[in-house]
Amino acid sequence: MQLSKTEEQVMQYLWKLEKAFMKDILDAFPEPKPATTTVATLLKRMTDKGFVTYTLYGKSREYYPLVKKTDYFSKHVNGLIKNFFNDSASQFASFFTSETNLSTSELEDLKKIVDEQIQKQKK
Repeated sequence: MQLSKTEEQVMQYLWKLEKAFMKDILDAFPEPKPATTTVATLLKRMTDKGFVTYTLYGKSREYYPLVKKTDYFSKHVNGLIKNFFNDSASQFASFFTSETNLSTSELEDLKKIVDEQIQKQKK
């Protein structure tokens, strides 16, 4: 199951805050801030989808994510590779490195990361 763009925005704030009451989430939004009812609706949908839960303190709810940011992002990247690059990480890497205007320094950093991962997997 996926989140809408606005739900993802709320998730970004929750991942950053780790736990938050409605007021904290609203404070994280830039101006103009959305209506409280809008954020409440988004949080309800996200709870129904299993991305968020809360602890009840009287009438107040403290929300927190059930899904780690890295897990959510990893699922999206893997879906992107599967759907747009014929399930080929090599095609994705080729596109990513040639179409994203990376500097030589950034490409060298990527190469170092790949080389380190290769060494880890060989062990």
